[in-house]
Amino acid sequence: MPDTPRPLYNLGSINIDYVYRVPHLVRPGETLASTGYQQVLGGKGANQSIAMALAGGRVAHWGRLGRGDDWALRLLEDAGVGTAGVDLVDDPSGHALIQVDDQAENAIILYPGANHGFLEADIDAHIDDAEPGGWLLLQNETNGLCHAMERAQDRGLSIAFNPAPMHADVNALPLSACQLLFVNRGEAAALVGLEEDSEANVLLAALGERLPSVELVLTLGKDGACYQHGDTRLRLPAYHVEAKDTTAAGDTFIGHFMAARLEGRDVETCLRRASAASALCVQREGAAPSIPDARAVDAALAEWPALMLERD
Repeated sequence: MPDTPRPLYNLGSINIDYVYRVPHLVRPGETLASTGYQQVLGGKGANQSIAMALAGGRVAHWGRLGRGDDWALRLLEDAGVGTAGVDLVDDPSGHALIQVDDQAENAIILYPGANHGFLEADIDAHIDDAEPGGWLLLQNETNGLCHAMERAQDRGLSIAFNPAPMHADVNALPLSACQLLFVNRGEAAALVGLEEDSEANVLLAALGERLPSVELVLTLGKDGACYQHGDTRLRLPAYHVEAKDTTAAGDTFIGHFMAARLEGRDVETCLRRASAASALCVQREGAAPSIPDARAVDAALAEWPALMLERD
């Protein structure tokens, strides 16, 4: 492993999450009383930066946050995230209204706010300041993704992309510029025009045909996660735990995977650490507050039975 982990730059969303605990997800026309409420830091970008930092990685966040929500900036810093690239702006922060039911399922309404205010000049300035050999991490909660991918590729940065929340415009992005693509079952299906209930191997084969040079990580929730690159295909089952809230599980997986990857660990280790981290995450409530650190992952891996890795 390298003496110093390679840096990761996350052009990512910062949201304020309003989380309501409910007996079931609200139905059309229904008024439902919440049994609990929290206001917490969230957003896929912020969650993934925090997960990366808590896992021991070097991560700098590039984002936009409303001035009145500067408390969220301090939470990023407390987790170990570099925040020099976060601008406090007059626009309202992005925010999300999140329902979490008694089965740990969630429903989310997202307002992008300041996350959609990036200018191309802002992105250029950030990428020009990045260390050569670093990585750029992107999600689909900010604007400027196409420009960021093209500029990062020109700069020699490796790109990891999580196209969530998924919509049709993602298909127009230069996805072949990515080194790593993180997708869940629904995102994978949308990228290749298949049904969401398609078998994982079918989705991976179709993704491999479309993006033959890209490393693919397919997360399958309680069914585990898969990795594919070229002729290599790995599958790791998930830990069976009692879930309380699945809100940041995918972001936790990505952050811990990237931290291990940038430390120089092999793919199997990255998968194992990310899987343990997400299993710990779903046993806690909230988004950013539920993300475990590297010591918690170390303890879980030492205590829990080892998962059986499958190689195709």
